[in-house]
Amino acid sequence: MKNMFEKRKPISEQVIVITGATSGIGLATARLAAKKGAKVVLASRNRPDLDVAVKKIVESGGVAIAVPTDVAKETDLEALRKKAVEAFGRIDTWVNNAGTSIYGKLVDLDIHEERKLFEVNYWGIRNGSRIALPELTKTKGTLINFGSEVSARSIPLQGVYSATKHAVKAYTDALRMELEKDEVPVAVCLVRPTAIATPFPEHAVNRLARGAPSLPSPRYHPDAVAAAIVDCAEHPKRDVFVGSSAKLFSILEAIAPRFTDLLIEKKLFKQQTEGNVETHHEENENLFHPSKEEGKVLGKQKGKVRRESVYAVAARKGRKAAQSSRLSADRH
Repeated sequence: MKNMFEKRKPISEQVIVITGATSGIGLATARLAAKKGAKVVLASRNRPDLDVAVKKIVESGGVAIAVPTDVAKETDLEALRKKAVEAFGRIDTWVNNAGTSIYGKLVDLDIHEERKLFEVNYWGIRNGSRIALPELTKTKGTLINFGSEVSARSIPLQGVYSATKHAVKAYTDALRMELEKDEVPVAVCLVRPTAIATPFPEHAVNRLARGAPSLPSPRYHPDAVAAAIVDCAEHPKRDVFVGSSAKLFSILEAIAPRFTDLLIEKKLFKQQTEGNVETHHEENENLFHPSKEEGKVLGKQKGKVRRESVYAVAARKGRKAAQSSRLSADRH
């Protein structure tokens, strides 16, 4: 078969479905894709913020619709697929972005919360993938699943979140091989960002004995991930790393796991408990219901935020240079 990662149609001609689209990376991606001319289907449990997000995109000249969706419910994802096709006739890219976390030591966690986290982070992606595939097969489209830098390397205080992202990576890698073997023309991509300055800590469940959830440094602006996702929709790639530490952790896990244990133990206990926003209050946790603090791309955590991922930008430039070289060779 042809390479499943061959170039897709331009973003301006695509219909893109994005889950978790009312805050953080999902909202940043929806805005950027619409700005570049894509027709965007925004999905989230939070109907008021979903409507606001779509209204702002439309007022800026974009094309978008809102579909209230709980990714833990397969029926909601099927309705999302149906409404996207009814509105725009097809789906070219499906982004399984929705997710959340629980902060706390594993021995202190509640099993019902752990199971729910898997329903959102793993089963939401599994069900979204299954439901999107028939439409993406028709359009030779792209499936983009959200992993993390913890897809290959677990971290303390977010052990269950790490487990869900390990599961997402395993599922995505196996699905990719099966589709490629059966010559199904769908590109299957895994986005693996490092710490991104979204409202992620505020929305997470806090079961820490002390402190409030926080993201370790360096942190990157959500727009850096949005740019990588939009590029991946047009130029699919097996793994999309955003932030050099995401790539570095995957390498260290493979070649020096014990050293990586010690490095993480030294740094990440403290760096994940320095939050300036308390999240014990249930109205902020979005595990079982929508948070009341959605609608924002950036989180409230203080500190420096990097606007671009040098690694991700370099990867895109390298791809473009390679393509230019191939075209030049073909002409001669």
